Order: sequence, then structure tokens, then C-alpha cells
Amino acid sequence: MFKKSLILSTLILCVGCGDSSNTVQKESSVSGVFMEESINNQTLLTAINQARSVARDCYPDNPNRGQMKAVKPLIWNTQLYASALEHSTDLANSNTFSHLGSGTKYDITGDGKASTFFERILSNGYSNYYTLGENIAGGQQSIKEVMKAWLASPGHCTNIMKSSYTEVGIALVENEDSTYGTYWTQNFGTKKNY
Repeated sequence: MFKKSLILSTLILCVGCGDSSNTVQKESSVSGVFMEESINNQTLLTAINQARSVARDCYPDNPNRGQMKAVKPLIWNTQLYASALEHSTDLANSNTFSHLGSGTKYDITGDGKASTFFERILSNGYSNYYTLGENIAGGQQSIKEVMKAWLASPGHCTNIMKSSYTEVGIALVENEDSTYGTYWTQNFGTKKNY
């Protein structure tokens, strides 16, 4: 089962590392069933950049927080995508839901302990960073659903709208035998300017 999952993760990673117009279909690591929605890097990037293109109030219940201004679009980053894919794969196969890795054999960066999001990002080659962030979600069946959920959550919405982020990688992994069935990870970053 672990070998099948590792091979599948490698295949998914290879499909997603090319040009941003490539289709990235996420296969269930258990059932082998593809999601009905075809996911590609450009569609994911477009969804988040559309959200960032308009001012929004991420804290509607707290008038003291104020609206966040529209911000520049993000650029797709394959290293952030690889770290997001690693975490979504871990969550789906370990049947856990946390920003911390499971600490199981599926938590590749953790090496027997629960990995943190910044450890996974560094492990996937995204170094010399200025700032990092992560959003996760579970159970949403489409890009529209997951974006709606993230934007309705103050902390997740704030991550999406942060002007300090310049790059993003987003991954979806499906496992119909898990609690949520679908696991989404969004990793954000900005490299230091030297």
C-alpha cells in the first residue's frame, strides 16, 4: 500500500511540475478513481488570483479589522506545489487533518515525527524565503467550494489576501476511504531579495 502511494505521489508530482497549462488529475491513493473535475495549475492559480483581485473583508464580524485591499496576483511555484502535494498526500493516507504532519510513514519530511509546514516547504527546495504560509481544507469537491470555504474563514482569507506573498502552490489529493475524501493544501511564500 505504501509503495503504491509513493509511486502514485511521484507520478502526480511529475504531472504537476511542468508548464502551468498541464492537467493535474489527482488520483485516489486507495481506490484509483479520478475526481470528476479536472484540476490544472492554471485553474487553481486563476481562482486564487481572482480572489486577490478585489478588496474583501476577511473579518466581517469584527469591524475593527477593516477591509483588506486588492493585491497583486501570485505566481505558481513548483517547490511550493511539491510541499503542498506532500502534505495533502499525508493527510489523505494517514486520515488526519492538521497543519502538522501525521508523523507516520506518509509524513515524508517528518522522518518519524510530525513535520511543520515550513519544514516541508524547505525540504522541497524552497529556501531563502522571506515569509511562508499554509492553508488546508478537507471535504470540498471543487475549486469553487474550497475557495468559498477558505474565504469564509478569517485566517485562511487573510493568508489568501496577504500582499507579502508572491508565490503559491496548491495540491489536492483524494482518498474516498478517508474521513474527508478530499484534502487541499495551499502553500504561500516569498523569496528574499538580495
